[in-house]
Amino acid sequence: MTDRQVAVIGLGNMGAAMAETLARAGFAVTGYDPGAGPRARAAAAGIALADSPAAAFAAAPVAVLSLPMARHVEAVLTGDDGLMASGLADRLVIDTTTSEPAVTRRLAAVLADAGHALVDAPVSGGPAGAAAGTLTMMVGGAAADIARAQPVLDALSAKLSLCGDVGAGHVVKLVNNLLCAAHLLTVSEAVRMGVAAGVDAETLIGALNAGSGRAGVSEVNFPRWILSGLFDSGFTMGLMRKDVGLAQTLAGDTGTSMPLLDVAARLWRDSADALGDDEDFNRIAALD
Repeated sequence: MTDRQVAVIGLGNMGAAMAETLARAGFAVTGYDPGAGPRARAAAAGIALADSPAAAFAAAPVAVLSLPMARHVEAVLTGDDGLMASGLADRLVIDTTTSEPAVTRRLAAVLADAGHALVDAPVSGGPAGAAAGTLTMMVGGAAADIARAQPVLDALSAKLSLCGDVGAGHVVKLVNNLLCAAHLLTVSEAVRMGVAAGVDAETLIGALNAGSGRAGVSEVNFPRWILSGLFDSGFTMGLMRKDVGLAQTLAGDTGTSMPLLDVAARLWRDSADALGDDEDFNRIAALD
C-alpha cells in the first residue's frame, strides 16, 4: 500500500469531482458516500466504492474528506464505523470540508494519540475547480504531514496557502467565505446604484475590475453567474449561510467585534424568507 492510493469520503459535487481528478492524475481512488446518487456517479467514472468509512480508510493510507459539516467529519473519524474504530494505523486525513477550527484541532489531537495525522485543507473554486484540479487550498497542519499530503494537494490545486498549524486552514476559509458573502451584498448594491444612474451593468463591472473597487465577486461571480443569469456555481445559499454562521461563532469565541460583518450576516439570515437553502448563493445579488 502506497500514498498513491487515496480514499475520498463524501462524493457530493466537490468530492466526486476531486475523486475523478485524482484518478486522472494516476491515483488509485476508492470512494465512499451513503447516497445512491453519488455512488452511481462515482461508479460511472470508474471509482472503486467502499461500503463504509472504515472500509474506505482500509483501502488507502491517505483519505480526503469532503463533507457538509464538522459533525459529519467527526462521525467518519470517531464513529462506530469510522477510522478510530477500525484498528488501522498511520492514516493521513486531508479534510477539505469547510469546518469548525476548534473541532478540527480536537480531532487532530485524538487522531495523533492513535498514530494518525490530520491536515485541514478547505478549498475555494467550486466543483469546476475541483474537476479541473485548479482549486485554491488553505492548508493547516504539521510540516511533515503537509509534505506527505503534497502529491494529493498538488493534483487538486493551482494555489496552496500554508496557513499555520492544524485548524488554521479552516480559520482562513471561514474568513474568506465571510468576506465573499459580504462582498456579494456590497458589490450588488453598488452595481444597482450605477445601473440606476444610467451605466450598463457589464460596462460598470468591467470598469470596476480595472480599478481599486474590484473584488473576487466582481471579477468572477458577476460575469460568470450573475450577469449571465446562469446561477449554476454549485454552491448553495444554505452552505453559505452555514459558513457565515460558523464565522460569527468564531468571532464570538475570539471576542472579535464585527459590526459591519454582523450586518452582512443578518442580511444573509433574513434572505431565507425569499431564497431557499437549495438556491445558488449568487442569487442574493438579485435581492433588493
